[in-house]
Amino acid sequence: MEGYRREAVWDPVTRLWHWALAASVIAGWSLGEFRTFSVMQWHIYLGYLTGCLLIFRYMWGFVGPAPIRHRTLFASLRGLPDYLRQVGRRRPSGTPGHNPLGALSVIAMLLALTAQALTGLFSEDDGLFFSGPLASEVSSDTVLLMTGYHNLFAKVVLALVALHVAAILFYLVWKRENLVLPMLNGRKWVRRNGGDHSST
Repeated sequence: MEGYRREAVWDPVTRLWHWALAASVIAGWSLGEFRTFSVMQWHIYLGYLTGCLLIFRYMWGFVGPAPIRHRTLFASLRGLPDYLRQVGRRRPSGTPGHNPLGALSVIAMLLALTAQALTGLFSEDDGLFFSGPLASEVSSDTVLLMTGYHNLFAKVVLALVALHVAAILFYLVWKRENLVLPMLNGRKWVRRNGGDHSST
């Protein structure tokens, strides 16, 4: 691909974490949305798994490779206005990591999933007689509030996942950039000038 070179960007740990989180969130959301008494305990277990994966990601963002560090994500956001003006151009972004829109998506997803996991600890389902492990430590009003937020953030997460899938399809079809393959093999096409957003 002229003007681009393939570079190793996503390390094996980040790739494994990405797919583990995707599986955990999809399975946990599905069991929560279509819950029955027999699967609710698994919904809770998957919530624990998602929480542990989030904790790892927050730590990995301080000590992991440069493309996934917190400072890289927030630094990328500074280029968001310029990137949005150019995003319709029919060529790959070529950024050596997350482009500004991708960085915003990562931050939004991490925050929404964190809120979902935390509120789940204090939620309850009266109909199925299940409650989060910390629900008994707070007032009934707090449990009711956290349950409402937990249900709300389930919808927020679903919306963010839908946007994520739509973005993947947009980049694949319109910008001719496969975002899934690099999360499998770690390598992506990067612009030789370092992925200048104004050129995308």
